[in-house]
Amino acid sequence: MRFETVQDVVDRLATAGYLADEAIATVVFLADRLEKPVLIEGPAGTGKTELAKAVATILGDPLIRLQCYEGVDETKALYEWNYKKQLLRIQAGQDEGWDAISGDIFSDEFLLERPVLKAIRSEESVVLLVDEIDKMDFEGEALLLEVLSDFQVSIPELGTLKARQIPFVVLTSNNSRELSEALKRRCLYLHLDYPDVDREKAIVLERVPEINETLADQVVRLVRSIRTLELKKSPSVAETIDWARTLLHLGITELDEAAARGTMGALLKYQTDVEKVVAHLKIPPRPENN
Repeated sequence: MRFETVQDVVDRLATAGYLADEAIATVVFLADRLEKPVLIEGPAGTGKTELAKAVATILGDPLIRLQCYEGVDETKALYEWNYKKQLLRIQAGQDEGWDAISGDIFSDEFLLERPVLKAIRSEESVVLLVDEIDKMDFEGEALLLEVLSDFQVSIPELGTLKARQIPFVVLTSNNSRELSEALKRRCLYLHLDYPDVDREKAIVLERVPEINETLADQVVRLVRSIRTLELKKSPSVAETIDWARTLLHLGITELDEAAARGTMGALLKYQTDVEKVVAHLKIPPRPENN
């Protein structure tokens, strides 16, 4: 067991700079106790990947990452054979019978482990991150089902390779497509949306400790209003942090329209979005001091 209680998860994630609420901490706690993968869905930039990184940090475990994209197959996700080395072995053993050679070339010595197989065959505890699984096609997704349910990989030439230890598995999805029911059944589910104003402000103050509270409040409130617009890409939490750092480096201590207009490139990544935001730009008032 990696965690004692749900509050233990909250406290330890905070030491890694990740401010988790009770819902997040509960899923992380149960994933450990039930030894089940966690599927995290939500808009891009809401902290899904960062959660996996933070878990690896607080556990002191290596993070093994499979970055998904269309066309990922077993040779990228699970394993492949070292064909060049196999060919050299066959050439070197031309005087031997095929039975002797085939038993040799299909052994661990010639097996190239890819991220998923590497994670379950690791002797030490690891965190396996399968990032943006929604970018995989259904065939690629199906390759992971055996791992997610039984923590094992079947290789025709070697048989079934079972996990030497159960990795902490996190899958992330930006909801670009619907994932299969078979995959969802094997996982605990967590939805991460953009944080509310108070939590995002706390994140900014945590990640940019030099910023004053007035500027942090103005930044997160303006970002929240920007996310209500129809944009090609809404600003992520990471971009909110980048914007706060940008303003800080420019010596800006209170946000005004000129400062916002001049630094939109740190927050928005499409010119059409910049134009739309500038047209609707309204700087939230300075918060009243109680």
